[in-house]
Amino acid sequence: MSILNKQFNTAHDTAPFSQIKNEDYIPAFDLAIEKTKAEIDAIINNPDIPTFENTIAAIAYSGMELDRISNIFFNLHAAETNDELDKIAQEVAPKLAELANDITLNPLLFERIKTVYEQKDKLSLDGEQQTLLQKSYRDFVRNGALLDKEKKETLRQIDTELAVLKLKFGENVLAETNTYQLHITDEQDLAGLPEGTIEAARGLAEAQDKAGWIFTLDFPSYIPFLTYADNRMLRREIAIAAGRKAFQNNEYNNEENILKIVRLRFQRAQLLGYDAHAHFVLEERMAQHPLKVETFLNDLLHKAKPAAEREFQELSIFANKLHGIEQLEKWDTAYYSEKLKQEKFDLDDELLKPYFQLEKVLDGVFTIAQRLYDLYFHEVQHIDKYHDEVRTFEVNDSNNNLIAVFYADFFPRKGKRNGAWMTSFKPQYRKEDKDERPHISIVCNFTRPTATKPSLLTFNEVTTLFHEFGHALHGMLADTTYPNLSGTSVFWDFVELPSQIMENWCNEKEALELFAKHYQTGETIPMELIDKIKASASFMEGMATLRQLGFGLLDIGWHAQDPRHIDNVKSFENSCFVSTQLLPDVKENAMSPSFSHIFNGGYSSGYYSYKWAEVLDADAYAYFQEKGIFDKTVADKFKENILSKGGIEHPMTLYKRFRGKEPSVDALLKRAGLIK
Repeated sequence: MSILNKQFNTAHDTAPFSQIKNEDYIPAFDLAIEKTKAEIDAIINNPDIPTFENTIAAIAYSGMELDRISNIFFNLHAAETNDELDKIAQEVAPKLAELANDITLNPLLFERIKTVYEQKDKLSLDGEQQTLLQKSYRDFVRNGALLDKEKKETLRQIDTELAVLKLKFGENVLAETNTYQLHITDEQDLAGLPEGTIEAARGLAEAQDKAGWIFTLDFPSYIPFLTYADNRMLRREIAIAAGRKAFQNNEYNNEENILKIVRLRFQRAQLLGYDAHAHFVLEERMAQHPLKVETFLNDLLHKAKPAAEREFQELSIFANKLHGIEQLEKWDTAYYSEKLKQEKFDLDDELLKPYFQLEKVLDGVFTIAQRLYDLYFHEVQHIDKYHDEVRTFEVNDSNNNLIAVFYADFFPRKGKRNGAWMTSFKPQYRKEDKDERPHISIVCNFTRPTATKPSLLTFNEVTTLFHEFGHALHGMLADTTYPNLSGTSVFWDFVELPSQIMENWCNEKEALELFAKHYQTGETIPMELIDKIKASASFMEGMATLRQLGFGLLDIGWHAQDPRHIDNVKSFENSCFVSTQLLPDVKENAMSPSFSHIFNGGYSSGYYSYKWAEVLDADAYAYFQEKGIFDKTVADKFKENILSKGGIEHPMTLYKRFRGKEPSVDALLKRAGLIK
């Protein structure tokens, strides 16, 4: 028996990473799958009449060993993968898809759920139990419980194929990210780049025993190069390399994978009685219907586009005046935006970075969590890690009760996918009078320390840390009975509210003074810089909004219709971008082949939710601003009604209980400077 199938003899039941070997995973998954099947069989074969406890609650608590192993494995597959883990993932994914189908397509199990569901009005259930009952019934129906035998078999085949295709998509993107390097040997080609970026690039070259400097498609390398490098041809080269990830004539091309994924998703939705994949997905979202999403996106587009066009014209004139640029290209906007921001606000990231040492920013976010939610973070060394760079914390309340275990993994590595995310190794839930506390992790790709400097964050990286920490709070403060309603187990267009609202504290003097201290002198960030941060907060916001709306429209374009007529990824994508495009098309580039959010992550038909949640967060933060950004009454209401409740009630019900009203889009438009 693998160590993964045993009770962990560790602090707080944390994962024993150092004792897990790659060869442990397949046997552990196989045994846990068998145990899960046995638990389900026990529910089905229970001779007692179906009740909420012996059926609905029993299903909610089934398969927990398997969930635990899956959390450990797939989190490592994202943050610390290798060829061996990739192979294991390809073998395991279809097994898990098959088990999910074995459960949701089992007619005897569904009959028991249906029996309880049909008595729901006569049962004395509390709000959380009612939600679980509704969710259990709906999940089974949405996963084929009402289909005939032949259609159930088709559904099984689709789900198995989709599980493998999505994994392959993500592996291709990571492989393409890792393959590309821009190797510079002429020092003149570094003109304009910040000292820290140059030093990091030299370190990458030295690690490979090469002379010069190496830049990669990892964000801490790629973004500064695009933003600061004076050499336009090299900016062009790296920008085109980033845009053609998985869109090249090689083994990692994702075009065929995309067409297969969208067709299978459509086929699945039709099989279940829905018009298209988006109709299926959005039934379980606040937005509810693709038409509402399209209306929402187009309404924002109508309001943002005039501002975006004005900004683009201003940027074009500025680039022409500065360097005679006749036509702005994809590899120009970050560079000239930064130059224009410096001219307008006398502000650039290099001026700010000395005040944003990673350790101090982390202490700052902990202090803010303490002041708002009475959480205390203590770094510990006795909790096992999956990599030396991971930091581990015990999180306690003011009475020294354990609230959560927190992992933080900050720097890029070869086996880690790009971007930043929050995840969990163990959810919060209550069983047999014991409150099991969650194990939460945030994974980022921040600027590494160098030989002469600690990790100094760009302001964008600071907001990313606050964003992911907001998700982490949602997981850490969970206070529910059932694991599948806990923490971030909420409607997808609600899940970004806790993360996006946290970003607001980055712009506030009261918060910045807690952590923005110069790494050499200890001087607190000067008030004039804080004023400039606030003044520049909505700089180029029209263009940024247009870009996000473009991604949302592309996502809904792929998923709100019958995609079987689409045979060319690039030309379809261009048709979706018509209303949001400001820059000329780059024929070698396409967004979709590396759009992991919708083809490998959980955002298919849900990318709009970033903007949707911005409406919620702007409206919710306006409440904090009215009362004071550290006001305990508002913080307690947010903790009680949003952060702790998970998915036990409809999000709008929770939001209105916190805010006293439905959200208004005006708060977002004002904050973004799109309306007066």
